[in-house]
Amino acid sequence: MPLSFDRRSFLKGSTIAAMGAAAAPAIAAPVVSAAKDATITGHAKLAEFDGWTVYEDQMRRDGAITFVKGDQALVVSKRPEACFDDIEPKWLGLALKDICLADADLLADKLLKGGGDPDPEEVRRAAPPAGWNFKADELGTRMAWTNFVGTRQQGDTMPVFPNGRTRGYRPEHAFPDLKGDDGVKKRWEGLLGGWMPAIHKIIEVSPTRYYDLLIFADVKAPDALLVQTWHRTIQYDNGKPVKTSFGYSYAPFPPRRVEPEAADFYKGLFDFSAYWQNEVRDQSALTIPDKALGDMVTHAFAKELITRPQGVYPKYGVVDRDYFGPEYDGFQDILTSSLYANLEWGRFDQAKRVLDNYFNDFTAPDGMINMRGPEVPQFGLTLSLLARYLNYTGDLATVRAHASKIASTAATLTELHDLSLQKPAADAGFGLLDGWSESDACLHPDPSVWWKPYWNNSAFAVRGWRDIARVWPLIAPDQAALAKDWNARADTLQVQLVKTMRANVRQDLSPTYLAVLPGTKLTHREAYAEAKAKKQSSEHGWAHRVYAEMLHADVLPDDLAQTVINGVRGHGGTCIGVVANIAPANETHRDQLGFISYGYAQQLLRSDRIEEYLLFLHSHRYHSHTPGTWVAGEVTGIDGDLPLYCIPAQLTIPKLVRWLLVFEASDSETLHLGKAIPRDWIASGEPIAIQGAPTRWGRVDLSLQGGKKSLNGEIIFHGQSRPQEVRLRLRLPIGERLSRLTLNGKLVKATQEAGAETLIFTPGSVSRFTLHAERV
Repeated sequence: MPLSFDRRSFLKGSTIAAMGAAAAPAIAAPVVSAAKDATITGHAKLAEFDGWTVYEDQMRRDGAITFVKGDQALVVSKRPEACFDDIEPKWLGLALKDICLADADLLADKLLKGGGDPDPEEVRRAAPPAGWNFKADELGTRMAWTNFVGTRQQGDTMPVFPNGRTRGYRPEHAFPDLKGDDGVKKRWEGLLGGWMPAIHKIIEVSPTRYYDLLIFADVKAPDALLVQTWHRTIQYDNGKPVKTSFGYSYAPFPPRRVEPEAADFYKGLFDFSAYWQNEVRDQSALTIPDKALGDMVTHAFAKELITRPQGVYPKYGVVDRDYFGPEYDGFQDILTSSLYANLEWGRFDQAKRVLDNYFNDFTAPDGMINMRGPEVPQFGLTLSLLARYLNYTGDLATVRAHASKIASTAATLTELHDLSLQKPAADAGFGLLDGWSESDACLHPDPSVWWKPYWNNSAFAVRGWRDIARVWPLIAPDQAALAKDWNARADTLQVQLVKTMRANVRQDLSPTYLAVLPGTKLTHREAYAEAKAKKQSSEHGWAHRVYAEMLHADVLPDDLAQTVINGVRGHGGTCIGVVANIAPANETHRDQLGFISYGYAQQLLRSDRIEEYLLFLHSHRYHSHTPGTWVAGEVTGIDGDLPLYCIPAQLTIPKLVRWLLVFEASDSETLHLGKAIPRDWIASGEPIAIQGAPTRWGRVDLSLQGGKKSLNGEIIFHGQSRPQEVRLRLRLPIGERLSRLTLNGKLVKATQEAGAETLIFTPGSVSRFTLHAERV
């Protein structure tokens, strides 16, 4: 059968080995503000504990919970989002059948038609929210959970269902209105504090009654596997609270087990806030006008710590065996997505833990991984990220500790390269690396169908060799010959790759098209249709991975990269601007690929297709995540079905946000700043800032803020080295331009690039730059 990446269609219906009991963590004091800055007038007093008094604004559904002690205050905000379909017209007025069958991405075309940056709200309204309309009886063996809670120290998670129940506690015991999930369709969900993994639900059961629920994990629980949970449910009638119930993990069993006191619940929430603030304290500070988007960055790192037992051991997903089972643990994408995201946001300790775990426990001395189906391109991405780790952290000791396995990882690719050069010169794939580009290929009766010279195999081999060769003399000075060989191979392979790709472009199609491997002329949709008619497997399987990774590697000339992008978008390969989970054309679904696809977005950014990059960002945010609580789906439809969570998808938004602010060129000493900042952010007059963004030249701060007719900014380099070139993009609102621009008090000129003013300068030895511009 034709293949898509959605494992749900292949593995329909866990546990992990019990680990040593984790000690209850010490809870540091949370970061608090001055009490005078907290508003509690008119708020209900809820409880007292340890000198703290707890208040809540119960006049608003998003009313904050505030802890006050003397001159200190801790404010825990709420931001619920609608989890039901309130969108009219459906799919921007287009028919779902037409959207699904069209080669073109009709929704993306409509959102980009007017020119300029796509409107985030219009992007949100392009399709119903994920997870709102699933049917539990159609999920097979999978449970109908919609979120989960946990801590770093536990070895598992606790699923949470639509009505707020877990596997141990049911709010309907006290509130029969909440029985089952069918009656809770009209609900809003969010995260306490904007990003912390505490689930806030508002369930409206009638025009006069709704329920407000809070669910979060006990961060002091020492259980090795089991997640203990706190619960609060409030019934509101006519906007006023009339009944409150608290719970801890299980139903009461009086007199031994009784409902907890209010003070115990709020003490648990206070500790929870302190715990999670501490867990993400090393993340590069971010301030952007779109505060929810910023919170998505931080929440992704919190969710990773919950997903990974003890915050370190790799897991692809949670709860369901098909994603939580140990056969997935060595999946290379878990490593690379985590290493990439944590490095980009300065979370070096977590990056080190992830790196050490993978090379100690999942990489053999010969470079082979402890996973069923190795993916050739991911070996190259791993090498590239190891070089990035060393460039960002300077942690030579860690990389040297794994030097032998790193060399073996590179040798895995050189062996495939040697074999490719033994092919006949007339072979369509001469000089290109054969192998699986997708792990699931090995699960089929004849995996040789996908042992082919896919473009991404060679593209990431080039990138991996080239990047690791730059730092190898530092890692293993006595093995400099390896770096020389890798560089030579990278050059040879890149030339052959580009030559073969150009020879395989289908100029007869509009837009022109490049298939997933040399020697084939069918588009992926044509290939799927043919395979379906013949009841065969198609070598075009997982085409989305091929396209995303070949672009991500950044080894193609720009014109060829544009050919690939245009061909993917114009021949059924994207969904609302995000790479689609490429599958046979059909009348009912067109799905987004939540992970891997970020490589496609990165090339959009490189090629200054900024509006398309921003569409990808907003679309992934709204359509590859459930609303409010942001469970990211591996594959997500646009008709409200329930996606299956995977952590690589969750770690996509952090990369996209980082790159629009700070982005490094792959092979030149160029640093891009503000390359894709939305024009509306400048127009808002609110601050835009990232502090301590890691780069290979050291950490960098960037801040910009628009005034009524001005723009001010600052760039600070904290390291000892500097890029040769800085390109600062100033994306003013459409119709505006700069009349006067100064850098450190000196008048300078900007260049027009991609419809925006770009200041290009050489920083030299200067560490701080101040910018002032007049706008007309």
